[in-house]
Amino acid sequence: MALPSYASPLERIWRVTYLVICTLIFLFLIAPIIVIIPLSFNAEPYFSFTDKMVSLDPAGYSLRWYDSLLTFGMQAPDAPRNASWWSDVWHNTTWVRVAKNSIIIGFFATILATVLGTLAALGLSRPEMPYRRLIMAVLISPMIVPLIITATGLFFFYSHPCGLLGFIGLPSDCGKLAGTYVGVILAHATLGIPFVIITVTATLVGFDQSLTRASAALGANPRTTFFKVVMPLIMPGVISGALFAFVTSFDEVVVVLFVADHTQQTIPRQMWNGIREQISPQILSVATILVIISVALLTTVELLRRRSERLRGVTPR
Repeated sequence: MALPSYASPLERIWRVTYLVICTLIFLFLIAPIIVIIPLSFNAEPYFSFTDKMVSLDPAGYSLRWYDSLLTFGMQAPDAPRNASWWSDVWHNTTWVRVAKNSIIIGFFATILATVLGTLAALGLSRPEMPYRRLIMAVLISPMIVPLIITATGLFFFYSHPCGLLGFIGLPSDCGKLAGTYVGVILAHATLGIPFVIITVTATLVGFDQSLTRASAALGANPRTTFFKVVMPLIMPGVISGALFAFVTSFDEVVVVLFVADHTQQTIPRQMWNGIREQISPQILSVATILVIISVALLTTVELLRRRSERLRGVTPR
């Protein structure tokens, strides 16, 4: 917002200072992310800018690391790039395989987290619900507790999911969840539920409860009221929470290290393995792709937030 014409010299100086401070903070936060993008086009196998890159010599830039994402792990990487070559990519390439795992795990974890988180937010939004603050604190605890502690607890619990039943005399011999897709999906859903609860609860703060009473007065049952009145108005918050849950699952590595086995490798875990075993600029290429995906998702969240404000009659600034 521009300063009014009657602003004093001190106010103008403060405005310039404020903009400079905001710009420096923005650069401090974004620089470590932006720097990996040009490095992913490095023609040399280095994690630093070469002389050719600094001088903007085209010979210093290459797509070799993006191409290697498609060929790493293939049976015949040098074969002609026809239908058979792409079939080899789809079935054997390491990065494609872990990308499929990340998408599958993220999709089902997001569905589960969105359903459970939305139901929890609807219950917590009711003023007559007892112990709301205590329940809210418990449900969002995965965001607060250090992730390594959560991962350790999930590992021991998923290794013996029915072990606690032995304390009350019930059979405790049931299948373990550690090392299975179900276990990883449940673990990622646990991490995503708090984001759904927070976003949906924030949407419900501005929800006009008189709409549900009016719907009931017109003869609608609770199910019809929810799907025809409540759900369309809170949908932007639900989708925003789902996007946050998906990003949380897609970028998570600590829980995967504890709960998953070698068949449930995800993109972050493969990047972790690449850093430990053989440092390659392939990691920078994957990181660049993840940054682009994250920016697209955050842009979607912002658009949904503004739409939610318009639906609630709040003018976005």
